[in-house]
Amino acid sequence: MKKIYNIVFAALLFSLIFIGCNGEEGNRGDRSNANIPSVEAVQAQFGSLPLEERLSGVVRAQKQVDIYPRISAPVEEVYVQNGDQVEAGDPLVRLGDTEYRERLRQAEANLRINNAQLRQAEASLKELESQLRRQIVLSERELSSEIEMERIQAEVESAEANVELASAQVEQAESTVAEQQDALNRTVIRAPISGTVGNRNVDVGTQVDTGRQLFTMGDLNDSRVIVNLTERMMAYINKGQTVNVRSESLGDQILEGEVSRISPFLGAGNFSTEAEIDIANTSGLLIPGMFVSVDIFYGESEQATIIPLSSIYRHPRTGETGVYVAPEFGAESEPVEQVDSSNPPPLSEPTAVEFVPIRIIAQGRESAGVAGVDSGDWIITVGQNLLVGGDGSAKVRAVSWNRIMNMQNMRPQDLLRDIMEQRELANQPTSNSSPQS
Repeated sequence: MKKIYNIVFAALLFSLIFIGCNGEEGNRGDRSNANIPSVEAVQAQFGSLPLEERLSGVVRAQKQVDIYPRISAPVEEVYVQNGDQVEAGDPLVRLGDTEYRERLRQAEANLRINNAQLRQAEASLKELESQLRRQIVLSERELSSEIEMERIQAEVESAEANVELASAQVEQAESTVAEQQDALNRTVIRAPISGTVGNRNVDVGTQVDTGRQLFTMGDLNDSRVIVNLTERMMAYINKGQTVNVRSESLGDQILEGEVSRISPFLGAGNFSTEAEIDIANTSGLLIPGMFVSVDIFYGESEQATIIPLSSIYRHPRTGETGVYVAPEFGAESEPVEQVDSSNPPPLSEPTAVEFVPIRIIAQGRESAGVAGVDSGDWIITVGQNLLVGGDGSAKVRAVSWNRIMNMQNMRPQDLLRDIMEQRELANQPTSNSSPQS
């Protein structure tokens, strides 16, 4: 119901305009009509109501990633600026590498030592294997003792173990060289993806470590909007459903997309999950980090009488939720799209209005399906607060659905600004006033 109350508040603001209109008409015409309120009405329709869920979302670039160094070192050179386009593998930053080059040199020297020790062990093994073969020949001719044979065999086994140890030390030294080479390579931080660079947080001379974010990168031609879904929403919001994305910075423009992915896991503690919406952004309207409103359409309601949300009113005396209806009103002309306060369209003669309780069957973002009134009834959408405690009559202006929908989309501060502008116009002196002679 919070949405209804917000729209009713907007309608109350608009009704301030009509208070001024009433006063002007009272001055110009019959004083007996001065206290009869002026209201706007729209004709109720019949049909199904699109069901939608309005959520707040955050924009991210496709493949958006934060760039961190993987080592600690001072910055010696920065190759890119905010807004630069780079390709995957392009250098972004070069860090000081003296220490890492020295570590690599020492690792390579240690590898050479271990290789030499391995060759020595292999040579010693070959010599002992040769002695063993000669000893076998002598033993076959009974020219050697058994003790001598056992000694040579033990020395061969020891030499084999030395070769195995030296070989393992070589492998360890090679791994250390590869590790130090990788550390040296990390002194040049490269773009992991192709995209645009932003959020630069590094300068030459800065000492950085693995916890310092240097840049943010992403593909700005495609955006991803992240919204949170509750456990309840997961029962009816599904992948592939149509989505409209709105933002104050977009004005009246609406971007269309669909639910691309939904995480099947609820977060511990908040019992919500994330849904992702992929949207093309070749025009650059969506900026990573901006907040947007997301309407997810998940079906249609049953057939019912459809009325604008701004017409729903809680009666201050009875507490009932309902609408004001003008049962005898019949629009003599086409419902108006715009109302110029300096030259407003004509109002009807005073006609009866009455409060009718309703039951809300389904509620969308701008309208609701209700029971209690019929399609074709003229429903008061602006000025309901002026009718409470009155004599049950009002002067009515028929307006179009488009006007009411546009009004409901306006923010309260926009409404107040329009009211102030219209009051200033109303207070300006007319140009046809004759000067005093």
